[in-house]
Amino acid sequence: MLVTVAGDLLASHNREYDIEPPYDIAAAGDLPPDRFSDRELSWLAFNQRVLELAENDRVPLLERAKFLAIFASNLDEFYMVRIAGLKRRITAGVAVRSASGLLPREVLERSLSRSRELMDRQAEAWRKVVQPALVQEGIDILRWDELEQTEREEMTRFFRDRVFPVLTPLAVDPSHPFPYISGLSLNLAVVVRNPDTGGEHFARVKVPPLLPRFVQLAEGRFVPLEDVIATHLGQLFPGMEVTQHHTFRVTRNEDLEVEEDDAENLLVALEKELLRRRFGPPVRLEVEESIDPQVRALLISELGVTQAEVFELPGPLDLRGLFDIASLDRAELKYPGFVPSTHPHLAEVETSNPADMFFALKQRDVLVHHPYDSFSTSVQRFIEQAAADPHVLAIKQTLYRTSGDSPIVDALIDAAESGKQVLVLVEIQARFDEQANIKWARQLEHAGCHVVYGVLGLKTHSKLSMVVRDEPDGLRRYVHIGTGNYHPKTARMYEDLGLLTSDRVVTEDVALLFNHLSGFARTVGYRRILVAPQGVRRGLLERIEREVQHHLSGRPARVRIKVNSLVDEALCDALYRASQAGVPVDLWIRGICTLRPGVPGLSDNIRVRSILGRFLEHSRVFWFDNGGEPEVWIGSADLMHRNLDRRVEVLVQLKEPDHYAELAELFDLGFDDRTESWWLQPDDTWQPRLTGEDGQPLRDLQERLIATRGRRRLADPIAT
Repeated sequence: MLVTVAGDLLASHNREYDIEPPYDIAAAGDLPPDRFSDRELSWLAFNQRVLELAENDRVPLLERAKFLAIFASNLDEFYMVRIAGLKRRITAGVAVRSASGLLPREVLERSLSRSRELMDRQAEAWRKVVQPALVQEGIDILRWDELEQTEREEMTRFFRDRVFPVLTPLAVDPSHPFPYISGLSLNLAVVVRNPDTGGEHFARVKVPPLLPRFVQLAEGRFVPLEDVIATHLGQLFPGMEVTQHHTFRVTRNEDLEVEEDDAENLLVALEKELLRRRFGPPVRLEVEESIDPQVRALLISELGVTQAEVFELPGPLDLRGLFDIASLDRAELKYPGFVPSTHPHLAEVETSNPADMFFALKQRDVLVHHPYDSFSTSVQRFIEQAAADPHVLAIKQTLYRTSGDSPIVDALIDAAESGKQVLVLVEIQARFDEQANIKWARQLEHAGCHVVYGVLGLKTHSKLSMVVRDEPDGLRRYVHIGTGNYHPKTARMYEDLGLLTSDRVVTEDVALLFNHLSGFARTVGYRRILVAPQGVRRGLLERIEREVQHHLSGRPARVRIKVNSLVDEALCDALYRASQAGVPVDLWIRGICTLRPGVPGLSDNIRVRSILGRFLEHSRVFWFDNGGEPEVWIGSADLMHRNLDRRVEVLVQLKEPDHYAELAELFDLGFDDRTESWWLQPDDTWQPRLTGEDGQPLRDLQERLIATRGRRRLADPIAT
């Protein structure tokens, strides 16, 4: 096992990576102090847009149920990480104002208040909009008192055979302390009375997480598992009277903190921290609105949460269970079926056998756009063919997230077992995938792969794959650089871009970077890639300033950026100044945006759009008009502090005119007033633009790309 750690590496970290000192927001005295919105509140605004998809009657019904589940899952992570982080800062006495001018306590109070409004709105959307619509389509989630007698009898047998054997009631009394409540688990708070003494006791029953959240009674009829358990509590407490039962759920701080002193054995340190994660302090308590006040008070006291962290909601709690309902086989209630196609530049070399990736990439660079272009017949095939090709000598690969049955990992193992040199840089600190990545790291090591855990103090988030092949004219490298993970399953749901190339400049840059990540090679100058933490922010700032100079000289100038999040103050200020100079700036942001567009005198020339839909918009693109000779980059980096300062990120410059044309038309389509989107306003609100002035639905960008890609030919532009 190779681990890039040296005794003096941490001390020289900033010098080695040439990391810039923190940006002095106050030093930009010519810009107004209130120019940034709060990142946490901006994230909640993003989750509101997800909720609006669930409320939109133009979205297929089961997809609306799925968006309710996504909203719930998103909010869970927000509490586990962001709210937990705010509470840590407050506990530590940190009183530093954020870029928005708010103190941590102010951000926490506003986040709790705003998320409460959104959770109430989610419950309302479920009860009054989505659930009644499902009932009309023959899909009904019933409470126990709504079941027919035969269904109750069936559920009694189900409880006896499948549920009762795995339940463990935990009593609370002087000899039984209040039990540990695991994060995100669904629980029943039970009050029982001794008929002989009249004494009342509290007990907790955990709803088994591995059983179906909604138990199917018959086709289209379901009942919450907690209702089945609650009805049969008497069997868990024989001889006692069950007087009350209430559903509740706890969210805990589940962010990881691995001390850098532990980095000598990062794998062991992380495994210990994963165990500690289970016991993180609570940050939210959800209870059914019918809960008894005394039981509510007991839970608050024993869990140590504040009144502001308690959320009373109509049942059923935890609408993540709607993922199961959304997966029902009802095609007419979902988005139309879609099968990704092989990219034309790969299909043209495809005969009865799979395409020869190396032959194709010697002819031209290929820009793949997932999920419209198939991941399996491009990126996955690239790695699998390399593993099987006897002329391939080495494969180098980064893995941030991948699937549980990953064909990528299988191919790398096959390559190592066949004698190829295989280097895999596994980021075992990928949030919430740590346990899976530890498993893959050990499996890869056992197969003979060289496994590297990156550079101390940095997460490796870049998406890189490099193949070294022995060919008649000498060794040749082939590279994939992407915006998304090597995860075949999410590649069907996430929108991402990737460059497949054998360009000697790009492949040499990537080879140098891999040497830097796996060994002690010092940072070097790259020609066609930008690498964080030393190069991405600086490179983008230089190019934004260059656009200003082009504009002042009368040459074509424009900035177009597509990312998941924009938070970095230095880049926001550069974009503000570009706008003040007259440079048009278009920002396509899926999630967080702390920049305020359309502010007179500050950001008059900045437009911000957000597009959400059946696919998660995930690609990162950076476009500069550059005086009439456009320069375009794609890569893994969002414009956030963690990406630019604490991660290894890579952007690659595209060179092919047809790639420029494709991305130009993508931006044109995204910013067309006839395309569905949300428009960010100067007051931080997002205005949905889903219908035109005539009341007719606007164009769905993703559906349009599905249609145009389905009939795409090599020379066809994207239809607008």
